[in-house]
Formats: sequence, structure tokens, C-alpha cells
Amino acid sequence: MSESVIQRVESLRHIIDEHNYAYYVLDEPSIPDAEYDRLLRELQQIESQHPDLITPDSPTQRVGAKADTEFEKVEHLIPMLSLDNVFSLEELDAFNRRLDERLTNDSHREFVCEPKLDGLAVSLLYENGILTRAATRGDGAVGENITLNVRTIKSVPLKLRGDFPRKVEVRGEVFMTLKAFNTLNDNARENQEKVFANPRNAAAGSLRQLDPAITAKRDLSIYIYSLGLAEGVELAPTHFDRLNQIRSWGLPVCPEVKLKKGKSECSEYYQAILEKRGQLPYEIDGVVYKVNNIEDQEQLGFVARAPRWATAHKFPAQEETTILKQVDFQVGRTGAITPVARLEPVFVGGVTVSNATLHNMDEIHRLDVHEGDTVIIRRAGDVIPQVVSVVLERRPEGASPISMLTECPVCHSSVEREEEQAIYRCTGGLFCAAQRKEAIKHFSSRKAMNIDGLGDKLVEQLVDADKIKNIADLYRLSEDDILDLDRMAEKSAKKLIHAIEASKKTTLAKFIYSLGIREVGEVTAMTLANELAEIQSISDATEEQLVALPDIGPIVARHICAFFDNEENRSVINQLLELGVYWPKVTPVDDLPQPLKGQVIVLTGTFETMGRNEAKEKLIALGAKVSGSVSSKTSVVFAGPGAGSKLTKAQDLGVEVKDEQALLAILEQYQ
Repeated sequence: MSESVIQRVESLRHIIDEHNYAYYVLDEPSIPDAEYDRLLRELQQIESQHPDLITPDSPTQRVGAKADTEFEKVEHLIPMLSLDNVFSLEELDAFNRRLDERLTNDSHREFVCEPKLDGLAVSLLYENGILTRAATRGDGAVGENITLNVRTIKSVPLKLRGDFPRKVEVRGEVFMTLKAFNTLNDNARENQEKVFANPRNAAAGSLRQLDPAITAKRDLSIYIYSLGLAEGVELAPTHFDRLNQIRSWGLPVCPEVKLKKGKSECSEYYQAILEKRGQLPYEIDGVVYKVNNIEDQEQLGFVARAPRWATAHKFPAQEETTILKQVDFQVGRTGAITPVARLEPVFVGGVTVSNATLHNMDEIHRLDVHEGDTVIIRRAGDVIPQVVSVVLERRPEGASPISMLTECPVCHSSVEREEEQAIYRCTGGLFCAAQRKEAIKHFSSRKAMNIDGLGDKLVEQLVDADKIKNIADLYRLSEDDILDLDRMAEKSAKKLIHAIEASKKTTLAKFIYSLGIREVGEVTAMTLANELAEIQSISDATEEQLVALPDIGPIVARHICAFFDNEENRSVINQLLELGVYWPKVTPVDDLPQPLKGQVIVLTGTFETMGRNEAKEKLIALGAKVSGSVSSKTSVVFAGPGAGSKLTKAQDLGVEVKDEQALLAILEQYQ
């Protein structure tokens, strides 16, 4: 092989990469498409003649081999959080007031404003400049490995450029342009194939193809909107400048991203993008505001699964008129009976809608809705269709008013309305098949008893076949019971029985959460477990005793007492314990030593021995306050691999930093 061939290959790759950067990042195409195609074909021809010259980051190597049967699960180095939403200027004002309460008052605070793309969030991991992994957001902690499919997206560089970090993870939105979407659907119609309802569905479906060759034909795009972690490079102190760094590494950033000051400029940006919405080459459903200063972001921290320093300002939902044919009533997990409007199908906001929520009877009376009415449908937040008003002048003669049922549509138990509440409930409790199904789904969910493989459809089959009458019956199931169901093979049955058996070992907090007590989420369940330590103490507690516990108010206390006052519920709990459900003994908080009381601890990075949530629980039990951000008040930062800005800030402030082994030593010391 001559030196000139090697040089030509390197030259072609460099030229093609430069043109990709000009086209996708700078939005300034430097050559005609035909010339680009000629260069790519020349490179493909040389590589086919000299396969030993092929490298993974070559522009010709975007389409890989077909996957097996499913995508591998991968844990994000740093959790991918979702965003809270605001829907009005009043709610945007409230968001700003919350910022002012936590930061120095500054009416001219800088925000990074960007369109909220209607696509699929992904993370991209580059090591030594080479794309090594791409993953979906998943549940925020764990996503799916879609590296082979993301490599087919032409705007994703396989190799970074410039002064890139040694290791960097970025987050972005994969989407399909309107042009690509229309082309895809036109081709589908010509071939008598299924068409996609909207570009988001098309992008999601394309990104999750097991065959990357199919994804490669779908013409997906990506814009990067944030940085997860970066090692081996000095990062800018603001979000906007970090986006410029990201762009300098060859990654595409939305050209509509702007730096604005104060809420008034944010509102102006919102209005400008709303007016421009129809001219954009892609679909958006709002704009996103992010506090620009990174130190302010860290000080603000997070609430639940969303950052306090960012919010999405959603556009007004699109509306259409249609006919309300009838109203049905659905029964939820807690017995709440919800009216659902059955509609003449209508296309709203990119999807065909045939059902919409009416919320409750008070809403029906407020709207004065009758069966047969012409109604206006809105997709609230572009997600949940709802009836917003009635076109009274189109009401037909004899249109029927809607009345609440006197008995449950599923079990025929009587229906009651709670005092001072808008909700009607079935009184059948766990005897009601609808409530049983939802209670079992909740009980077996990942955050509760975590019975792997027990999906919604399987639960419905088990209840419909009368194999489960309450949640305790799960632990009475045999392989034969499961094999009797549709599409269940012996291997699947054995696997499910094993998962049910494995779920018997749990924690008191998870057990309490799994029971589905109204208003009792994970945090309240943990409070009950830590404060009262035993299921008997929890079930015997009075409302007065419960209200005395941290973060439990009178309404929640009333729901807890009502649940445990029910003899059927107590019976089910006793059955669960008799069938082998157990958990490690819990020591009440008041009886625990508090050796770390007064210490403020921050956890960052990935820990190999235990998850951060588990470590947080143990530290709190020892009296420590576990914070989400580093400040001068922080006592110590425990940092695992992948630690990013928190580690940097700790070093800048001179806060003590220790590794996972030191954390384990402390926890072991006070066990």
C-alpha cells in the first residue's frame, strides 16, 4: 500500500468531517450535495480495496450490524432529569420568585432560552474524542443502549474536533424534521405501509429499530442542549458558554438558542418563538429557560426529578371541535370514578383523539356538557386530551344531561362522594376487580415490590382468570397457574415465579409504599418506616400520632388511618407476612445514634458498591444532612467516578473530598 493512498484516505476523512461540521453545526454548507457524495463514494471505494484502513470513526462506518432481540440497559453516569412546566406568565412569575428566594434578588438574571424540541432525549458519551456510547433517557437513571442507531445520524460526529475533553457526556434531543417526516410518510403511503402520526413518534420509532440500516434511512437529526460530565478540560462558568464549547467540539446546537436577561426578555423570547413556530423546520411544543450561571444552578439544586434552575414554558395546546358521543366511567386504583368522554375521532396536535378526560362531575356541571354536544377538545400540555368547552348553539334537540352512577360499573358496589371533595369513589375496595388490577400493578412496580416480568397485561389476565383476588394471591401462584394464560411458555412461567419469590425480601418503606395507601408516596413511606419502625406500630397509630411525624399532614394521616381501619386491608397484610414477605428490622430514628449530626454531606459521581440513594438513606439515619449542592457549609464531598462540577466546586472552595472507600468505612464504623 502506497503512502499516497494512506494520505488520501486521511485527507478525505478530514475534508468530509469539515463539511459535516459546516453543514450540521455552522449551518453553512460549503459544497453542493453532489460534491459531498462524490467525496464519500471515493472514500468508500478506497476502504473497500484496503479494508485494513477502515477505522470506527470513519464517515463510512455509520451503519453497524443488526442487534439481537432487545437493547442493553445502561446506567447513566449522571442522572438525566426531566423538566417542570409552566403554562402561563403567572406561573413563569412564580418560577422567577422561587429563584429570587434562593438566590440574590436580581431582576436581570441571565437565562439561556431555547426551543423545546418535540423529540427523544438521549445522552452521548465520547472517550478520547470517539463516540463510544449513546443511550435513551429511560427512567432518568437507566436507559437503553442505542449506540448503533445514533451512529447513523449524520449530524452526530463520530469523532470530536478541537480541544475536546478526555471523557465527555452530552445530552441532546433526537428529532425528525418536517421535511424528513413528510418524505417518510409519502414513501410509506406509496408502499401501502403504516404512516406515523407525528414527527416525534417517527423519531422515537426510528431510534428504537433493532436494525440500524432502517434507522439510517429515516433521516434523523439532533441538537445538543446540555453537558453531563467532562474530564480533562476547563469548563466555562456559564451554561451559554458551555454550549459554545460543545459547538466547538463539533456537536450541533440549536441555532435558536439565545441569552436573555430577566423574565421580561424571557417572555419576549417565548412570544417570538411562538410566532415563528410555523416557520421552523421541526416541531416544538414550547421553550425552555435555564439559569445561565453554573454556580447559581448548583446552589438551586433539584427537586424530585427536576432541576430548580430550569423550566419548560409550554405553548397553548392546539384545539379542535368534535362530537361527544357518550360518557363512560372508569374506576382507578383508589376507587376514584372518572368520567371519560367518548368522541368522534378528531386530529388534534398531531394525533387522532377519540377519548378525553372530563375530570369529575363538578367539571361536567361547570361545562354543562350533554351527550351529543359539539365540544372543543384541547391536548393539555400537548399530552392529555380534555374537553374545555361546549358549543351550545350546536346542541341537538334531546341531548341528554350526564348523571353520576349510583353503583360501580365494575363490581356494582355503591358509590360515595367524599365530604368537601369532587371525587366519587367505589366502596368495593379490593373486592372491585378494577381496583384489584390497579392495586396489583402498583404493588408489583419497580419502586414497590419490584416483581420483574409482571406487566400490566399479565396482571389483567390473572385477575380476569380469577387467579388473583388480592395482592397476597401473587405469592400463591404456581407455574401451572401462569402456563394456563395466553402466550405463556414454561421458561417465562419459571422466571416469573422466581421473580415473585425474590420480591419477598424488601424493606419496610417499600412495603408500605406498595400497599397503595392514598397520598402515601415513597418519601412518606420512608418517614413512616424510619419513625415507627414496625408495621404494627404504623397500623395502630392514631391521626394525632401520625400528624406529629415529619411532613405528614392531617389529610394524609386520615388516609393512613382509614386504610388500616379496614379489616380487609389488615387481613391482606397478615396474609403477605404469613406467605413470607419480610424485611430487615428497622431501628426507630429516636433510638439510633446520631454520630454525623450537624454534618452536611454531598454525594457525587457513580458508586460501585451501592447506589447513591442507598448511601443517602444510611447517612441520614446517622444524623447527617445530605445536600444536592456544594457550598461553604458542606462538611465533606464523597466523589465516585464521573464526578463533575460538584467535585470541581468542592476543590475550589477547599471542601474535603473523599472517595467511595472512605464512605464505606464511615458507614461500616457506625453500623
